Amino acid sequence: MSEITYAEIEKAESIDLEKELTFENQFSELITPHYLKYLFKRNEIDETLKLRKFVLNKYKSKRSLLRRIKSPLTYVGIIILVAIVTFAVFAAWLSPYTMTELQGIDMTRSEYQPPDAQHILGTTEFGQDVFGRLMWGGRVSLTLGLGAIVISVTIGVIIGVFSAYTGGITDSIIMRAADIIMAFPSLILLILIIASFGQQDIEMIMYVFGILGIPFYSRLVRSSVLQEKEKIYVEAALVSGAKPGRVMFRHILPNAMTPIIISVTFDLGGTILGFAALSFLGFGPSGLVEWGADINTNRIKLMDAPWAAIWPGFMVMLAVLGFMLLGDGLRDALDPRSKA
Repeated sequence: MSEITYAEIEKAESIDLEKELTFENQFSELITPHYLKYLFKRNEIDETLKLRKFVLNKYKSKRSLLRRIKSPLTYVGIIILVAIVTFAVFAAWLSPYTMTELQGIDMTRSEYQPPDAQHILGTTEFGQDVFGRLMWGGRVSLTLGLGAIVISVTIGVIIGVFSAYTGGITDSIIMRAADIIMAFPSLILLILIIASFGQQDIEMIMYVFGILGIPFYSRLVRSSVLQEKEKIYVEAALVSGAKPGRVMFRHILPNAMTPIIISVTFDLGGTILGFAALSFLGFGPSGLVEWGADINTNRIKLMDAPWAAIWPGFMVMLAVLGFMLLGDGLRDALDPRSKA
């Protein structure tokens, strides 16, 4: 059995993959013409077939997710998010101050201090280190965003798949309820709910954000499932005796996950921005180390001590930008229909 030469590799690379390597051509060219030959000459391997296999494997290797992300801006977004997550996760080790110290008042520095060797980004009105509050604030924002998205996606996916698969009056009732909730402005509805409960803690805010996101994911999943449920593999699963629950979540859902993954990255940035806006308006938990709360507290000294408000605002912008760039790259990589 001879090895593939460089000339054959160049020939393989010149093949029009879009034309030659469709599913039908792969099946017919790799199997059908050589089947009878293998019955009589099992020890021989056709060089043309070997070359086709080489091209096919090389083509498949290029379909990995990282290879499909071609935009440099997407990698910029990944770097931004890795940096923010690293500072947030390891805040206890990277920050010279604990959460308790950053929430207290330093009587020796009870006013705004500009950046110096001890406080590289300056201090707040109560002598709290701005850099330390940025790291701990990132942990709060990411925890809230991830928690809210998990609630929205988990419940929204279940409702959306069930609604699309069952159809009929059940589907109509669920979708009309989702439409009613989505008709209200989210931020105003958040303020009304939080004000009605009379308490402001991060767990309650996370649950409210998560619940308000359920209708969006229900509709998103429903539209994908409606497309998938008409395909042949669903009918084949039903004919083989698969139960409806298995068909919905084992066969249909994995093929409808692409728009969900893309939307999650965008919504993470939107949730962080929404929580920052809520804290800026004074509806966040009091005393919480969080970017939006720092902007609200220090905005009155924006001209005298700009570092105290600008840096938290910059971190909000950076986090949202990172998620948006990542989401944009994933959309191009996972959804070929989005490409021009």
